[in-house]
Amino acid sequence: MRVLLSGYNGTMGQVLKNYIQDSTDLEIVAGVGRELLEEKFPTYTSYESLEKVADVIIDFSHHAGTAELVEYAKRTATKVVIATTGHTTEELELIDELATQVGVVYAGNYSLGVNVLVELVKKASELLLGYDIEVIEKHHNKKVDAPSGTAKMLVDAVKDAEDYNRVYGRHGDMKRQEKEIGIHAVRGGTIVGEHEVIFAGEDEIIEIKHTALSKKMFAKGSVTAAQWLNSVEEPRLYSMKDVLGIE
Repeated sequence: MRVLLSGYNGTMGQVLKNYIQDSTDLEIVAGVGRELLEEKFPTYTSYESLEKVADVIIDFSHHAGTAELVEYAKRTATKVVIATTGHTTEELELIDELATQVGVVYAGNYSLGVNVLVELVKKASELLLGYDIEVIEKHHNKKVDAPSGTAKMLVDAVKDAEDYNRVYGRHGDMKRQEKEIGIHAVRGGTIVGEHEVIFAGEDEIIEIKHTALSKKMFAKGSVTAAQWLNSVEEPRLYSMKDVLGIE
């Protein structure tokens, strides 16, 4: 499978590059990034003059480049795995539009464990009716967007999530209200990623937590998604639930 790395020069792009180069059935045919690095494959700072070179694009860049990425994927009919987070409403609309023409996998997190965590939160919220829910996420001090895409996935997994008021951090003198979900972002050091969901009831607390120990798991998950996407023909927007066969 031929892969184009979008954001190859970033931290996650380099992890993904090394992961792919250690495999035997994948080939990096090009990289696009904000600056040129010396690599074993051709590199570009723009898609403008780049023709179709890959079966799948894996995107670990910045959401600000979404419009250019989408235009290229449309022009060349190249499938895309989007692992970038923090998209605006307008950028998400561009992704939805792209998915009417080519297959797109879009997920807030490509870890197998996190996607299982989402399912556990979904089930717990169905059973623990009336419990207070808080989501805490922790990441390194270089992460730009907050809350994380994974935290948003976890909130969306809660039963009847649209009926809850989402409170981002807490300050002031107001007590917790009913039908709230508290969402808290911690940024510091080199934390790869931690996500915890707390269900607090009367006289008991249930905590569901996932801790990432290295970025390699995100590379593995995105490659798994790319290989799966390369095998399907229908152009639409897919999630990791589709990739992993989770009902």
